[in-house]
Amino acid sequence: MKRDVYDADHEAFRGSVRAFLERSVIPHVDNYAEQRALPRDFWLEAGANGFLGLEIAEEYGGLGARDYRFNAVMTEELSKVNAALASCWGIHADVTVPYIADLGTIEQRQRWLPKAASGEILLAIGMTEPSGGSDLAALKTTAVRDGREWVINGSKTFITNGSSADLVLTAVRTSPQKKARGITLFAIPTDVPGFQRGRKLDKVGQDESDTAELFFEDVRLGDDHVIGEVDSGFVYMMERLPQERLVCAIANVAHAKQILEETLDYARSRMAFGQPIGRFQHSKFLLAELVTKIEVTEAFVDRCVVAHSEGRLTAVDAAKAKSWTSEVQNAVLDHCVQLHGGYGFMNEYRVARAWRDARVTKIWAGSNEIMKELIGRELGL
Repeated sequence: MKRDVYDADHEAFRGSVRAFLERSVIPHVDNYAEQRALPRDFWLEAGANGFLGLEIAEEYGGLGARDYRFNAVMTEELSKVNAALASCWGIHADVTVPYIADLGTIEQRQRWLPKAASGEILLAIGMTEPSGGSDLAALKTTAVRDGREWVINGSKTFITNGSSADLVLTAVRTSPQKKARGITLFAIPTDVPGFQRGRKLDKVGQDESDTAELFFEDVRLGDDHVIGEVDSGFVYMMERLPQERLVCAIANVAHAKQILEETLDYARSRMAFGQPIGRFQHSKFLLAELVTKIEVTEAFVDRCVVAHSEGRLTAVDAAKAKSWTSEVQNAVLDHCVQLHGGYGFMNEYRVARAWRDARVTKIWAGSNEIMKELIGRELGL
C-alpha cells in the first residue's frame, strides 16, 4: 500500500539523508562496531548537514522544522542502515534536545543548543538507574541544596551516548518527601569535578551504540543548570516520553521492513531442491504474512506520526505503538533468520546482527510490560 504521510519536501529531505549515509556513514559502519561508538566526525558532519537541529530554532543554529515528519524520515533512513545509528541520533536530537529547547532559559539555549546543532556538543539523557529500571519515580540519585549550589550524588546506567556525551540531562531527586513530584532535571557537563564515566557496557547487540554507566560524586552545580522548574522533572518526562516512544516505534518498523526486503531478495535467489526457497509454499505464505504485518504496523505508526505532528498523540497511543512495533519487529526478524538457514546465525550477515540489535526494543524506553500497564489503566482496569 502506498504511504501518504510524507509530501515532496519530506522526500527531498529523505534524499539528502540517504546521500549523507551513503557517502559518509555506510562505508564506516564496521569501524563503528569495533569502536563501540560513533566517532565525533559522524556528529560533526551530521550537524553540518542540519540533521541534528530539526528541533532547534533557527536563532539557535537549527532548522526549526516544526514538523515531526522530518524527524521520522531521519529515523527511518538511519534505521535502514543500522538500528544503533537511529538510537544514538534519537537520544541526542529527538529526545534530549527538546527538553532544552522547550524548557531551557534563553541563556541555556544560547549556551548549549548551537553546539548541539553543530555536533560540537553531544547529548545524553540520564534516567535509568541500576536499581530502578523502568520505574522513573523510584530515582535514588539526589541533589541537595548547599547555599547557592546543588550537590549531586548517585549513578545512572544503560545510558546511550554515555561514554562520549558532553552534556547529560539528568533526572535527580530534590524533594524526597514529594516522591514522584520531587524530581528535578539538571544539565550536567561531563567535565565537572565529581562526574565519572563507568565502563562501556558490553551489550548483546547494537555494538555501534556507545552505552555506559555514569557516576556523580559531590557534583556541584548552580541553578543555571536546572532545566525547567525545581521538582517538576517527573511531569516534564511524562510529557515528553510519548515522543521518545514514537521514535522507537518508527525505528522498529523501518528496521524490520528493511531486513525483510533483503530477506525477500534472498528467498528469490537462494536455491534448494532445484528452486528458489521463496517458491516453497511455506516460505511463500510466511513471507506474505510478514509483509502484510509490516504494512499494517507501518500504517498505524504513520497515523501516530501525523497525530504527533499535530499535537494529538496521547501517551497511551505512543505506548501502543512502542510495544506493538517491538513485538512485530522481533517476530519478523526471527523469521528472517530462519529463512536464511545457517547463514542467518552468522554475524557477517546483516540479518543476524539485526536480530540481535532488535531484542532490546522490547525493554528500553519503558519495557513492554510497562506499556501494557499504561494501556490497561486507560481501559479502566
